[in-house]
Amino acid sequence: MKLWVDGGLRDAATARVSVLDHGLTVGDGIFETVKATAGRTFALTRHLDRLARSARGLGLPEPDLDEVRRACAAVLEANPMALGRLRITYTGGLSPLGSERGDTGPTLIVAVGEAARRPDSTAVITVPWTRNERGALTGLKTTSYAENVVALARAHEHGASEALFANTVGQLCEGTGSNVFVVLEGRLLTPPVSSGCLAGITRALAAEWTGAEEADLPMDALERADEIFLTSTLRDVQAVHRVDGSQLPGAPGPVTAKAMRVFDERAASDLDP
Repeated sequence: MKLWVDGGLRDAATARVSVLDHGLTVGDGIFETVKATAGRTFALTRHLDRLARSARGLGLPEPDLDEVRRACAAVLEANPMALGRLRITYTGGLSPLGSERGDTGPTLIVAVGEAARRPDSTAVITVPWTRNERGALTGLKTTSYAENVVALARAHEHGASEALFANTVGQLCEGTGSNVFVVLEGRLLTPPVSSGCLAGITRALAAEWTGAEEADLPMDALERADEIFLTSTLRDVQAVHRVDGSQLPGAPGPVTAKAMRVFDERAASDLDP
C-alpha cells in the first residue's frame, strides 16, 4: 500500500508524520472522504471545494488543490481496487504542544482503503448527545471526530450502523457520518445546514436530483416518518428499516427506492457533477 505524505508517494510501512503534528496532538485538521470506483473519483471538485472552505473556517492555509488532485491520482494509480475510500487529510502541521500552531506549514496526507457496497437498508439509533449548531467548528469537516467515535460505538452495540443527533434546540440534525432525509405526508425533507449538520456532498446532490426540501424537523419526525434514508459518500442513498426499537416495514419504500435509482443513474452519467 502506498500513500501520499507531504509531496510524494510513500510505502505505508515507512510513511511518517511527526508525533507533534497538530492534527495528532489537538485534532487541528480537516479531511474529505471521496468514493473511487476502479480508480475514478466521484464528485472530486465538490469535495475539494469543501476542503478549501473547511481550511478557511479553521484558519489553516489555503490548500494547493492542484497538488491534492495530483496526490489523489497518484495514490489511486498506485493502489488499484474496485471500490475505494479515498481519504484526504490536511492538518496544522508540526506545532508546539498546546493549541498554538507552529510555522512549518500544514501536513497533507492522501490514502485509500478498500470499501464494499453498503446494504440497501440499515438500522439507526438516536443518541442523547447534541450537535452544537453555533459552535466554532459547525459546518466544517474536521478531524475532531471523537464524539462521532463514541456515538458510532453505541450504535454498533445496538445492532445499528449509524447514530443520529439532535442539535441543542432539539431539532433533528445528522448522523456521525451521514445526513438524514424523511418522508412526511408525502414530502421529502432534510434538515437545513442551519441545524448544525454538515453540508454533505451526497446530501446536496440527492436533494437536487430528487427535489427534496429543507425544513426544521423535531426529533419525533423520525417516529412519524413514512420513510427515512441516509446519504453519505459511501452509502450513497441508503434506506433505514429501524430507528431505535421501531421498525419501518417495507424499507426501502417507494420514495427512497426512487431516490436510490435516480442517484445511481445520475452519478453514473457524470462523475464530477
